[in-house]
Amino acid sequence: QVHLVQSGGGLVQAGGSLRLSCAAAGRVFGSYIMGWFRQAPGKEREFVGSVDWSGSGANYADSVQGRFIISRDNVKNTLYLQMNNLKPEDTAVYYCAGSRGPTTRTTEIDIWGQGTRVTVSS
Repeated sequence: QVHLVQSGGGLVQAGGSLRLSCAAAGRVFGSYIMGWFRQAPGKEREFVGSVDWSGSGANYADSVQGRFIISRDNVKNTLYLQMNNLKPEDTAVYYCAGSRGPTTRTTEIDIWGQGTRVTVSS
């Protein structure tokens, strides 16, 4: 089993940038498709984006396409989320997640990070 520990996040002004990290303990990190979800206050958790096993292919939700970049380092067992041009509507708790196959559904996620809060002020 892989244990995920997140870091990063915090408060940023609109238009700013933040980077989240998600470190995995365990030797099977490379066997998971890794991604990010987020949950805004009063809303359901939603898919942000994911990256394939090798890190060569990524897909994103329309709301973050062109602003967010997901990457992974399978040597360091770490997943990243670079968030640029942040908007107030990006305010949420962000969760890293791993799945055995490609998915955008929370019900199909196998492992979750603990969550980290991102607040974007206008």
